[in-house]
Amino acid sequence: MAAPNEKLADSLSVLKALQENGRRVFRSDDLSRVHRERLVENGFLLDVMKGWLISSSPGARAGDSTPWYASFWEFCARYCGERFGEQWHLSAEQSLWLHGEKTVIPEQVVTCSPKGTNHTNKLLFGTSLYDLKVPGMPTASDLVMRDGLRLFSPAASLVAAAETFFARNPVESQAVLGSLADASDLLRLLLNGGNSTKAGYLAGALRQTGRGGLADEILSAMKSVGYDVRESNPFEAGQVLATPRRTVAPIAGRVQLMWASMRGVVVGIFPKPPGLPKDKGAYLHHVDEIYRNDAYHSLSIEGYSVTPEIIDRVRQGKWNPDNDEADCKSRDALAARGYWQAFHAAKDAVGKVIGA
Repeated sequence: MAAPNEKLADSLSVLKALQENGRRVFRSDDLSRVHRERLVENGFLLDVMKGWLISSSPGARAGDSTPWYASFWEFCARYCGERFGEQWHLSAEQSLWLHGEKTVIPEQVVTCSPKGTNHTNKLLFGTSLYDLKVPGMPTASDLVMRDGLRLFSPAASLVAAAETFFARNPVESQAVLGSLADASDLLRLLLNGGNSTKAGYLAGALRQTGRGGLADEILSAMKSVGYDVRESNPFEAGQVLATPRRTVAPIAGRVQLMWASMRGVVVGIFPKPPGLPKDKGAYLHHVDEIYRNDAYHSLSIEGYSVTPEIIDRVRQGKWNPDNDEADCKSRDALAARGYWQAFHAAKDAVGKVIGA
């Protein structure tokens, strides 16, 4: 009869095969009941909801939300794909947040589908997924795929979102507006839908963010076919943070906009440079002391992946994170090879700067 460590090693081999290509989310029937229960018991898998699991760390601390947040969007994509096939997409507001590179995990994601049931699925750590029933799907040209998620295109998001979205989310709105190469997609949607009110505040938003040429193009085209368009500014006073000199990628625009919004506050509270440390040895010792927490939180974001080395140690009965210091460090740092080397490379660079 196989020893417990050999059984766990067998289960880890199954999990490693499933984790190829960085996969973190699994259906319960992806594994046998025996492997699934064994991996959950040993902390390598975490139950999300009935029928769904995610990769976790055997050293994850009680209440640690990082494995879930690292897997959140993959879970949404896989769950919706399994349930709705291709008949689903995220809401216009959620699409705009993602196009605007907002990476904060929301408390609730609204997914829209003709197969929806207007039901809230409660998930881990207070998050939820609401499946909104809609009469039909947008045209294929108005949807884009991003990391397995079906989103409104940037232009379709801007047109479909409510006017109040701009004042509530000025950074994301301006990041997406600044990324538009031209007004063609906006115009197609505005003209087809007869959206004169939307045309007015989108033109105003473009003008406020330095895209006056695109604003004039929208107004001219709408008026040429008989629509009475009145330009308005959907942003509140002080919310227009920067006017790009050229079209920029949303992530670049977001960094510029966030810096513009925060620079004054940062400059006001930023302390004076402390200078080089007097006790260089003590400073580097302090760097060593913060390694474990830094490694734990940094590597948790990347998710936990089973390595061949871990499987071999388990199979040979050499995996003992409760009593073996090396295994404990491996567990706490999510067993990630290379982080230790990267840490020391950074520490060596710091040492050169301070002349240690």
